[in-house]
Amino acid sequence: MGTPGEGLGRCSHALIRGVPESLASGEGAGAGLPALDLAKAQREHGVLGGKLRQRLGLQLLELPPEESLPLGPLLGDTAVIQGDTALITRPWSPARRPEVDGVRKALQDLGLRIVEVGDENATLDGTDVLFTGREFFVGLSKWTNHRGAEIVADTFRDFAVSTVRVSGPSHLRGLCGMGGPRTVVAGSSDAAQKAVRAMATLTDHPYASLTLPDDAAADCLFLRPGLPSAPPFLLHRGGGDLPNSQEALQKLSDVTLVPVSCSELEKAGAGLSSLCLVLSTRPHS
Repeated sequence: MGTPGEGLGRCSHALIRGVPESLASGEGAGAGLPALDLAKAQREHGVLGGKLRQRLGLQLLELPPEESLPLGPLLGDTAVIQGDTALITRPWSPARRPEVDGVRKALQDLGLRIVEVGDENATLDGTDVLFTGREFFVGLSKWTNHRGAEIVADTFRDFAVSTVRVSGPSHLRGLCGMGGPRTVVAGSSDAAQKAVRAMATLTDHPYASLTLPDDAAADCLFLRPGLPSAPPFLLHRGGGDLPNSQEALQKLSDVTLVPVSCSELEKAGAGLSSLCLVLSTRPHS
């Protein structure tokens, strides 16, 4: 596991899961989500995989779609990974809990140390957990409760873990994310700004901040590819998505911007960070 203050680590692997036909029907694990264009959603997902593999140089592992898991592509909710440790979550929705099984096996096969949420009173969605490179913030939301946050703290004892109240239907990473090693980006909504202010009062580390017009634009991924000479990247919503936020993102001059669209997948509740899991160090075989 990394040590405090080492920053957001270099990544070598990314894990995604294919889009099943059941997602397009609006089943959404019983969530009553609107039907979507399956072909467009699969194209968006394919482009994301291509960017991770070709543009960022990551080893891409793709789990096959499972019709019984319509929200399976949102596998960012199923694990919290730091260093060689993967905490397998306990999603708020009982219908989504089987999603963790395939992710657990894939991460085990990569040699990560697996930690389970063993408390039936805990709920934890991975996209409620934001790692800054120095500490964790866990959103207390509709999806994640205090016991879930305690398990994050118990698992990653080398890092400070603070809780942030999240109002409304969003996950924490649907409101804010890391736009660089020391920069927090956040949407302009009251919920997003309230979360960022709370984070600022809880941390001992100074972070720059950048406000974006759209909350969904703050759901981005700051990534350092494995090669030491490679520049850091920011995988962010683009390709026609959220045009009002594109100019603001250009202010992040220390990263290479990599735009990707997920406007169709968004109809199923997908934020960009929910669509992949990135391993921040090379796992031990």
